[in-house]
Amino acid sequence: MSKPQPLAVDAPTHNEAEYEKNHVHQVYEVIADHFSDTRYKPWPVVEDFLNGLPTGSLGADVGCGNGKYIGVNPNVMMLGSDRSTNLIKIVNERGFEGMVCDGLDLPYRKGAFDYAISIAVIHHFSTPERRLSALNEILRIIRPGGRVLVFVWALEQTKFSKRNFEPGQQDVFVPWTLAKKTLEEERPPVVYNRYYHLFQKGELDALFNQIPNVSIEASGYDRDNHYVIAKKIK
Repeated sequence: MSKPQPLAVDAPTHNEAEYEKNHVHQVYEVIADHFSDTRYKPWPVVEDFLNGLPTGSLGADVGCGNGKYIGVNPNVMMLGSDRSTNLIKIVNERGFEGMVCDGLDLPYRKGAFDYAISIAVIHHFSTPERRLSALNEILRIIRPGGRVLVFVWALEQTKFSKRNFEPGQQDVFVPWTLAKKTLEEERPPVVYNRYYHLFQKGELDALFNQIPNVSIEASGYDRDNHYVIAKKIK
């Protein structure tokens, strides 16, 4: 059986929240346990960012998934949030603090945190406006002088990548194959499609540059992703 391939799609022109509910949030609810089993090794850039923070820093992991980054640096505090109830259950079972909430409406006061990370999340928002709103919301909860790290999937992939995208296909459904097993039988696998917007080089930087009082400290390409480290000026 051939492996399902990404499918090019048109981004929605209306009912974006419903589109993301159907093609992102509901999928993660179903695949949460299997997804969590595949997410255990921190990416080096994220690990270095977290380990470089001052002792006692308070941060937020926005779109924390199974919480794999929350305990990377035991000398800082981090609260996790995600839209997936089932992923947050895993976070809490691991002994971390996590809550279910919308990335466009975080339940934190302005300037509450010293830092924030959002790893492989922003690409699930289906329009440029919603992606910008998500970044604005992350920066809202950061104090002046605080720092953020954001990762997104890249359109440009290395030849060794497991991801296989056609040139120019920025809006895609990426399949997740979930095996259905019971005590008596193994059912045929079920394929669930997740929406992604694949970022071109410079696109994430351009979004950050639309936000006032933010300075990009570093940006780059790592593990077939684009990332930005930025500082909130005031």
